[in-house]
Amino acid sequence: MKDQALVQIALYAALVAALGLIPPVPFVTGIPITAQTLGVMLAGVMLGPWRGLLSMLLFVFVVALGAPLLSGGRGGLGVFVGPTAGFFIGFPVAALVTGWVAQLLKRQPLLLATGVGAFTGGILVLYLFGIAGFALVTGNDLLRSMQVMSVYLPGDCVKVVLTAIVAQAVHRGLPRAVATRQA
Repeated sequence: MKDQALVQIALYAALVAALGLIPPVPFVTGIPITAQTLGVMLAGVMLGPWRGLLSMLLFVFVVALGAPLLSGGRGGLGVFVGPTAGFFIGFPVAALVTGWVAQLLKRQPLLLATGVGAFTGGILVLYLFGIAGFALVTGNDLLRSMQVMSVYLPGDCVKVVLTAIVAQAVHRGLPRAVATRQA
């Protein structure tokens, strides 16, 4: 793997960590509203599926080692048993799917391709993991867990739009920086 690719992978892991510094908005569900999923979507769109996956695996690994990089300063093995565990575990797969879908749609306008990619990976896939994890940890059934998670959809849709706008802006200035347009 090229040095540049390693730097990009580390950079997007660091971006997700930095987005964790933005104070979370606590919510009655036990799942805070955070900016970190925006970083997951950007990793997939900007790095492509495999490097996006690797960047989020790096992030998960560092958090598992105890680095308090999740929103609210959480880290360590305990994050794997909390109500957000499914979302956290889903970060790598969400980045992979986001990048893969955006790459599949590379012949479409950039806003559309990256928006659909971010929605598919950053919402559909991530919510699949998040809802399953929430149900498992809290003992709620899947339907109740879906109802609880539905309150987060508007904010996550805003993150999809932001991902597409950022990708387009970066692509205008540095076309090679959006890997999903290169493959």
